[in-house]
Amino acid sequence: MTPRLGAEEEFHVLDVESGRLVPRAAELVGRLGRPGFTTELQRSVVESNSGVHGTLEELYTDLSSTRLRLDSAAAGLGLAVVAAGTVPLARVRPLDVTDDARYQRMADDYRMVADEQLICSAQIHVDVPDRDTAVRAMCLVSPWLPPLLALSGSSPFWLGSDTGYASWRTMLWQRWPTAGPAGCHPDAADYDRSLEELIRSGVISDAGMVYHDVRPSAHQRTLELRICDACPRVETVVLVAGLFRALVRDACERLAQADGPLCDG
Repeated sequence: MTPRLGAEEEFHVLDVESGRLVPRAAELVGRLGRPGFTTELQRSVVESNSGVHGTLEELYTDLSSTRLRLDSAAAGLGLAVVAAGTVPLARVRPLDVTDDARYQRMADDYRMVADEQLICSAQIHVDVPDRDTAVRAMCLVSPWLPPLLALSGSSPFWLGSDTGYASWRTMLWQRWPTAGPAGCHPDAADYDRSLEELIRSGVISDAGMVYHDVRPSAHQRTLELRICDACPRVETVVLVAGLFRALVRDACERLAQADGPLCDG
């Protein structure tokens, strides 16, 4: 059976006249209404959450419809939304963090790293049978993730300059203590113990700060891809989703057929 999948997309909120980031995401979310839309760490970012779908065609229709809703709501406020890892015209301003206790703590703990979190990503969720499978599959799919980042790269500009990178968002993102490759664990219990140690030691403040390239969802039976930039074209998001689903499905089948662990940590 083909696993179901869904996507989360982050969008920059810009002033339509100047093209600059503005801290008005909460205003835009209020106009759109929930569920399906939420704010993020920075007040210039809005996130959309798709439904759960069995086909790529359904996912494409959902994401396209969501972008039309966002565009219409933003236009009514003199705003524009942009799906890209970074935007050319941004300005780092302390205290532009969303008014939320968790986000405020992150801003206090990480300061410039949080201040410069003016980036957007696209995240894909794929169904897995259980959390143990998610953790073990994470190890198997990880070597294949860099091409998915390459497909999505959309952040060559930063603070008005051409960085020379296709994904400068990746360079900014890697400064968080848990960003990057996920590593291998024999089962969910071992993975969860490693998270508990990160929290206990103060490296991160909660499990939501696990920013690995791929991770098991904390709330759903899914494996979540997190390495990609936000994508200007819906077709790119759907392509990445289809490729990631194929990787997850192959990993799950290999684990089901294996006599012993394919990854032992």
